[in-house]
Amino acid sequence: MSRTPRPAADVRVDPELVRALVRGQFPQLAGLEVRFADDGWDNAIYRLGPDLAVRLPRRDLAHALLLNEIRWLPFLAPRLPLQVPVPLHRGKPGEGYPYHWVVVPWLSGRSAATVPAQVRDDYAPALAAFFRALHVPAPADAPRNAVRGVPLRERDEAVRSRLQAVPAPERGALLSIWEQGLAADGHVGARLWLHGDPHPHNMLVRDEAAGGEGRPAERLGAVIDFGDLTAGDPASDLAVAWLHFTPRGRAEFRERLEGHRLYSPGTWIRARAWAANYAALMSGLPQDDPLHGVGAHGIDHLLSDS
Repeated sequence: MSRTPRPAADVRVDPELVRALVRGQFPQLAGLEVRFADDGWDNAIYRLGPDLAVRLPRRDLAHALLLNEIRWLPFLAPRLPLQVPVPLHRGKPGEGYPYHWVVVPWLSGRSAATVPAQVRDDYAPALAAFFRALHVPAPADAPRNAVRGVPLRERDEAVRSRLQAVPAPERGALLSIWEQGLAADGHVGARLWLHGDPHPHNMLVRDEAAGGEGRPAERLGAVIDFGDLTAGDPASDLAVAWLHFTPRGRAEFRERLEGHRLYSPGTWIRARAWAANYAALMSGLPQDDPLHGVGAHGIDHLLSDS
């Protein structure tokens, strides 16, 4: 399968730049140690002392996404049952760096993409509660996103092209799932708030007591990276049921959300179609990318979940 490269950065971010920005704009934080933490598709992330992090867009497209987070996360956070990275300090362009940037709390835990799906099953109720709280009508000026929460027909050409990279016979099965979503009833009613990208690598888990049958358990502690925050069809978010869970967790996840009055009859059929799109995308990433395994898991479970 062809590999999807990480988008190239259009600006260089290094520890010296981060120190200079912090020192110039938030001198009260200048004495804190700066350490590299991660370099994602959209943002470079640095630790700032023991309790803070700095997120800096690494490309122009990501700048607009970060501005959405800065505006809307303080509004959404009080209603959500899990920790989210609410901005504490908003930085401005400076030191030759062209974008706004942000200081957020450092949320402890490890990526849920690093634990087995059988372990992730234990947090299915917590993720369902998060979506139940988040998926409420959004205001008219909520962010728009061309690739999340939109009618499936608007993604049809792109998804069919993506599926061409999937080996047969999985390709045909995923295409059938996609076409079932296209044929399903569309979303009706208000545009609902969406995280936009709630895959396992954007969830932080923390150790807790052993789960069922003595298995290790992980508590879902935080949801991060709201760069794709938008409003629209909740099926776009619910798709990750096939990326996070085995049939046990997926059944509990769906059961916890069955009574959500804003989900329409076609929601779960469309969600499965969205899952085919995400799984194809992620499975095409390099094998050392944490999302590659998530995508492969998603394909396996979509094909076995008839």
